[in-house]
Amino acid sequence: DGTTDITRTVHWGVPTPLQKEAYTRVLMGNIDLSRLVFPPNTAGGTVESFARRALWDVGLNYGHGTGHGIGNFLSVHEWPVGFQSNNVPLTAGMFTSIEPGYYRDGEFGIRIEDVALVVEAQTEHQTGGKPFLTFEVVSLVPYDRNLIDLRLLSPEQVR
Repeated sequence: DGTTDITRTVHWGVPTPLQKEAYTRVLMGNIDLSRLVFPPNTAGGTVESFARRALWDVGLNYGHGTGHGIGNFLSVHEWPVGFQSNNVPLTAGMFTSIEPGYYRDGEFGIRIEDVALVVEAQTEHQTGGKPFLTFEVVSLVPYDRNLIDLRLLSPEQVR
């Protein structure tokens, strides 16, 4: 029991090349942020650009936050966890959404949203005796394979 917030975009027809590229780049951003290893006491706003990089590489962007805290029997958008500049540093045990997107006015929109738990990362070294952190995605909802351009994904992203 509790609260969740997961979004998937699906296409019921034949996607255009731009729709496939945009979806794949949004997926790349979701994967890249989800796999990120970062120092303790890092604020979400510091790492948010990892979710936007694949879009930025080709001049695309989205106009919403990359994620928010997930409450337990509370508001699904629970502050102060998230990726905006006014959020608290991420610590182990926090739940957050990771939800990059892309929107073309009057044409289409894409959002891929997962729920992730902040956990201690398994790294070779530690700085100051404190473990680095990463995310463990806890939502298990498939992606629309028809919208993925595998040629854009790195081998690490495919894993």
